[in-house]
Amino acid sequence: MSGRRAAWAALLVIVIVSLAIAARGPSHLTPAQEAASIASEVRCPTCEGQSAEVSDAPAAAAVRTFVLQQVEAGQSRGEIEQALQDRYGSDILLRPPASGVAGLVWVLPVVALVIAVAGLAMAFRRWRTAGEPPLSDEDRARVAAALADFEAHGDVEAP
Repeated sequence: MSGRRAAWAALLVIVIVSLAIAARGPSHLTPAQEAASIASEVRCPTCEGQSAEVSDAPAAAAVRTFVLQQVEAGQSRGEIEQALQDRYGSDILLRPPASGVAGLVWVLPVVALVIAVAGLAMAFRRWRTAGEPPLSDEDRARVAAALADFEAHGDVEAP
């Protein structure tokens, strides 16, 4: 049993490390690629439902230029996003903040997934350990009588 647990633990470690690497994203982005990544998560100030990266509006072009200048100046993503929020308001970002009540948007799906996986694990464990239900002496006597009747007559009568 310990071999199985070790295998599951190794699989869990691999999944967590893979998710952590994927969340970090590529670290070798050019300034233009980094600026485009940030602009894709910023709402166009004058358009509805478009990011500043894809919009043709002059305000979106100004946001893209600002972001590129800030990236080239060495500003971090968080600093650039904060400057945009200071200038345009908190609704400028397309993704919700990861703190406060809006943080539930990020936390609830993870909690639901963990609960679902735990529920499945408990169900599989219960099904595996359940096996066959115990038979009472009365059940064993009924089966023996039915087998004896079958051998004697070739047919089983319903009780």
